[in-house]
Amino acid sequence: MKKVISLILTPLYYIAFGMTLAVFHVIQWVSLKLGGYQAHKISVDYFNTVLVLCLRIMGIRFTLVNEQNLPAGKAYIFVSNHQSMYDISPLYHFLKPYHVKFVSKKELGKWIPGISFNLQHGGSVLIDRKNPRQAITALRDFAKYIEKNHYSAVLFPEGTRSKDGIPKKFHSDGLKVLLKFAPSTVVVPITINHSWKIEKNGSFPLTPGVKVNILVHKPVEQGDMEVDELIFSIEKIIKSAIDLVRQ
Repeated sequence: MKKVISLILTPLYYIAFGMTLAVFHVIQWVSLKLGGYQAHKISVDYFNTVLVLCLRIMGIRFTLVNEQNLPAGKAYIFVSNHQSMYDISPLYHFLKPYHVKFVSKKELGKWIPGISFNLQHGGSVLIDRKNPRQAITALRDFAKYIEKNHYSAVLFPEGTRSKDGIPKKFHSDGLKVLLKFAPSTVVVPITINHSWKIEKNGSFPLTPGVKVNILVHKPVEQGDMEVDELIFSIEKIIKSAIDLVRQ
């Protein structure tokens, strides 16, 4: 029965998803041209909220557990594990007061209505993982940008989705660059659980009724801690809260 439900609901979700991308591509363009950064940000806030709402068609729910008092107006680096393409919109939706920008691979900056436009014009950084020099330069400039404007970054150190919930090795180079060139930022570890289940059978059909949990951990001040020690501590915090129960 569950498979039949997913076969019915998945096409409906993709229709809503595609329409949202197309409509908000136009809305973002108009907002940016007429209202600049702030108007564009508001349009992106609504864009990601609608993307999250679209997943309710599949009965998918996101729960944020955040007991941290994170005042807006400060620059943060949110460091998270990465289980699914469906991690991104909920993170943006829940973290929108902090003007979050994403560290993304350059391929996402092309040909995806709405999403690519935001990555290109919303302050995020697109890196070429095959070109370390470009990546380091882009991350350096990005770090200075968030530091200057008191914006925040979202980084997935695994570099790619784990797809089965089991975390991959964290790559520290990108985080090291951000920490070096945005020294006043506060690092906030985040653990995402169960979003991999949405696509456990592939992109079609999606799995209905998944309950995704997003846990915001206590901030980690850079202080006098050695960078390798700091990154090891962040990775340990994130991975220690990952639920590896398979059902």
